Amino acid sequence: MARLLVLASTSPFRRDLLARLQIPFETVAPDADESPLPGEHPAATATRLSEAKARAVVQHYPDALIIGSDQVAAHGDDRFGKPSRRENAIAQLSRMRGKEVVFHTGLCLLDAGTGRAQVRCIDTHVGFRDLSDAEIQSYLDREDALNCAGSAKSEGLGISLLTYLRGDDPNALIGLPLIALCDMLRAEGLALP
Repeated sequence: MARLLVLASTSPFRRDLLARLQIPFETVAPDADESPLPGEHPAATATRLSEAKARAVVQHYPDALIIGSDQVAAHGDDRFGKPSRRENAIAQLSRMRGKEVVFHTGLCLLDAGTGRAQVRCIDTHVGFRDLSDAEIQSYLDREDALNCAGSAKSEGLGISLLTYLRGDDPNALIGLPLIALCDMLRAEGLALP
């Protein structure tokens, strides 16, 4: 019998990415506090929260394989979350211009039956152009990026804001590292091409 696969996320980006694998799955909203711990490194925050999201739904899916993911974008001590409001997006893009921002994407595959969790962090290094104020305004006029960490959608017009992307999985930047997830699913016995 096939194991139920659950995505502990309401992100439409993660849902669309997981659908690429052509495996049936359910989605559920995890109830997890996403606050970073004092002094916690951004990569540690991303991995901790990815596991916390998966574990937050285990009581509803005691025999499932549960996927949790979280992303933290950072440059030095600056962290860039989902801006939610245009003013926040303008401030984020202004602080990121001309800099390299690392997007740390935490991924967890939890076997709810055994409690075994596979957890990884996939980093993507992103170079932002030295954007003018007018370019930032123009971008935000044309693309809704208020629900994206770092205020830019690399899979859309946001690619025009960048000078480079460096990482092992282009899907990680969008929110779900599919290459690592495929390895994890195979380790749990799921057949993938």
